[in-house]
Amino acid sequence: MQNTETSLPAIWTVSVTRLSRLMQEVTPEFDGRAVIDTIDLGFEEAVTHLRERLREEDCDVVLSAGSNGEYLRNRIDKPIVLVRPDGFDLMLALTRARRHSSRIGIISYGDELPAFSGFKQEFGLSIEQRAYTHTEDARDHVAELVSLGCGAIVGTGYVTELADRAGVVGILMYSPESIRRAFEQAIDLARMLTNARSGLRRAPSTPDSRYSLRRLIGNSETMVALRDQVRLYGASDRTVLITGETGTGKELVAQALHGASPRRSAAFVAINCGAIAESLLESELFGYADGAFTGSRRGGRAGLIEAANGGTLFLDEIGEMPLALQTRLLRVLEEREVLRVGSVRATPVDVRVIAATHCELDQLVREGRFRRDLYYRLNVLRMVLPPLREHADDVPLLLMSFLRAVGGGAMVIDGPAQAALLAHDWPGNIRELRNLAERIAVLGPAESPLAALTRPLLARCAPEMFAEARPSPLPAPAAVRADDAAMPSRQRPDPAELQALLLQHRGQRAAVAATLGVSRSTLWRWLQDA
Repeated sequence: MQNTETSLPAIWTVSVTRLSRLMQEVTPEFDGRAVIDTIDLGFEEAVTHLRERLREEDCDVVLSAGSNGEYLRNRIDKPIVLVRPDGFDLMLALTRARRHSSRIGIISYGDELPAFSGFKQEFGLSIEQRAYTHTEDARDHVAELVSLGCGAIVGTGYVTELADRAGVVGILMYSPESIRRAFEQAIDLARMLTNARSGLRRAPSTPDSRYSLRRLIGNSETMVALRDQVRLYGASDRTVLITGETGTGKELVAQALHGASPRRSAAFVAINCGAIAESLLESELFGYADGAFTGSRRGGRAGLIEAANGGTLFLDEIGEMPLALQTRLLRVLEEREVLRVGSVRATPVDVRVIAATHCELDQLVREGRFRRDLYYRLNVLRMVLPPLREHADDVPLLLMSFLRAVGGGAMVIDGPAQAALLAHDWPGNIRELRNLAERIAVLGPAESPLAALTRPLLARCAPEMFAEARPSPLPAPAAVRADDAAMPSRQRPDPAELQALLLQHRGQRAAVAATLGVSRSTLWRWLQDA
């Protein structure tokens, strides 16, 4: 290997048939972040190959999936990261399978998938579900499902290969996004192991979950560009100013910047400048000396700036910081030292400052409510977070993630509910979507025991989403749907044209809808019917 590669994690992917091809399609996206080698083998052949190769070469992590991955886990002395599909991946796989057959089988490795019992009953689909732990079981299940008349079988790479051999359609249950998640996990794990071996000091909790890029979820071009910007700015030690509407995830991005920085093993200290009274904010930020004021603690106390020494200080809602404290903060940024309240001796500090606001700081500067010199000192690297309505294609994936985080479990989203999610403007942005997930987690089990998010359930959880879409006093003619009324003459493209446009726009439905001049919900309906 070249020197430029030795610092990158070495990841070997081990998979067969369709999963191997899917991994090869996603692998180029991680060029420059890892040295990835593809091994198109399975089970004992893969074990023999890996053992021989590891005598002369080394890798940090092996990435595999399903029964093949579990087989390797007990036979290879290397960390194994498994590709795991989520509910949205599986829903898309079932949608593809239904185009080929009205009777569908699904064979998963390990345990059965309870979400599909609900999906099956809710939509009246003929789905036969099986699970296997040995390759012999998988063969038997495929043969059984074929005899039951299943014309399409959803499963792992090994299962789809067996289905093809049996003369039915095999549908891979994994998506490109599930592959990307596995690669991100493998890279994070490899870096953690490398740091541990080199003896670097780590925080007790190892900043991987709270400060990981994996929390910036989304496949849209907007989110891909945002993650790229976080990686770029994270490597720098310069001050960052994050702006965006309320609820767009500014603190989440600040945490990701910390996690992508050389300071990730040190403290991340956050303070909301608008949530603390002015009389307390000064002592909280800068600390105070012994006897600085009545009631102060003997010996004084370090402030949050000192607590962040060596790490990152996140100042949320910086636009609400009082002018008097802005002057003191400017001194910290310029002199890299903090003066406690009541003290005459400055304390050197080494902190990286990340500030965030939903305000227009340049407007506050013009109004004299924010110091111009501080504004320019903060506005070194600028990040503008997009509102959720500008990358609404990410909503289903985000909702699935939030549901899992709040204990809602795996749910499938039917077509009408998905169309409503994509058409909503999301004025509260990510925070509004997270709150919706909380409500669904509470109401879903009681009102939809079938583990499916339907339009009626969505309407009960978020009536405001449908109130804004009520028909006007002069509705469009009955032959024209409300979301098509603006372009009644637009003809539905044929399926081949739709697929070509999706490829051209790299799967971004918002861009395809804009090209066709229709709403996202119309495009979703066309894709469902294609």
